[in-house]
Amino acid sequence: MAPLKSLQQEYPLVDSSFQAFCASHGIFSVEDFLLYDVDVLISSADKQSTSQRLKQGINQLLYIIDALHQPLLTGLDLLEDAKRNKHSLSTGCQGYHWIDVLLGGGLRQGQLTELVGPSSSGKTQACLQFAATVAKKHLAFVVYLDTCNAFSPQCIAHFVGRSSSPVFNDQADHKPLQKVLDRIICYPVFDIFQMFDVLHQLEINLRSEMFKSDCQVRLLIVDSVSSLITPILGGGGPQGHALMISVGFLLKKLAHEHNLAVLVTNHVVGGDSGTCKPALGESWKTVPHVRILLSRECESDICTFSILKHPSMASGRAASEMHAHDLVSGLSSSP
Repeated sequence: MAPLKSLQQEYPLVDSSFQAFCASHGIFSVEDFLLYDVDVLISSADKQSTSQRLKQGINQLLYIIDALHQPLLTGLDLLEDAKRNKHSLSTGCQGYHWIDVLLGGGLRQGQLTELVGPSSSGKTQACLQFAATVAKKHLAFVVYLDTCNAFSPQCIAHFVGRSSSPVFNDQADHKPLQKVLDRIICYPVFDIFQMFDVLHQLEINLRSEMFKSDCQVRLLIVDSVSSLITPILGGGGPQGHALMISVGFLLKKLAHEHNLAVLVTNHVVGGDSGTCKPALGESWKTVPHVRILLSRECESDICTFSILKHPSMASGRAASEMHAHDLVSGLSSSP
């Protein structure tokens, strides 16, 4: 969501005086406003000489927030939208088409898919594989939010090279890789507010049709969303929880309105009876449309993808026998 200063041109009531009033209460963005007690803010405005104007500004912000929510849609509207827009993007795991079969065709546009797994299970490598496939096979842009300094062009080169020329020896051989890398837009993101800024700018760019009509954004990856959200949940206060829900809402809004497949990664934490479960708690559990658990057998190269949640499939379905080496060899073989 937007910083307040970016709203002034479109909404004159959110002028410099109103922004200064909000700043005195630590409110600099729509997210800050959402976390603040509106009744307290109105009471404070009543004490100012420009109280009427300030309260009009508060109402303007409430209107903006209300406009962000999707209109009510009938079942027929949703069906027509799914037929027209919501296609699947192949994950492109060469020789292992069972991943696409498991997901009903691949990553679904218009939906948020969450890939859950312990450390070193291959989540980032899967994200890089999917990004390379969408950029190469679907000729589409991929927006990649990297929260852990884990993005690897060498790994992308490995995946692209494996599906075309095995070795890039000259300039001509590099052209397929250059085209793929040109379509993957990577943003290093290290806190939740920076993520909001990047997503807001992406929404502006998508609305303004900045991207070429023949090569549009089709995949948004956040690796990993839990790295940004976990720090703000400390202390058990309501602010972190509200920001987490705002992130989920914005990601799903981008997916639905702009026909994107959104993929986020999440780590696991200890659960009851020593079992592991996805991090971020019960509230976040309702956010993803699809939840997939990625696990690797101890002392083995065998990976297993298991469905934890899917809108059209029963949970518990799994596919194994994918060699982890095929996912990680791009990193180990890169210089």
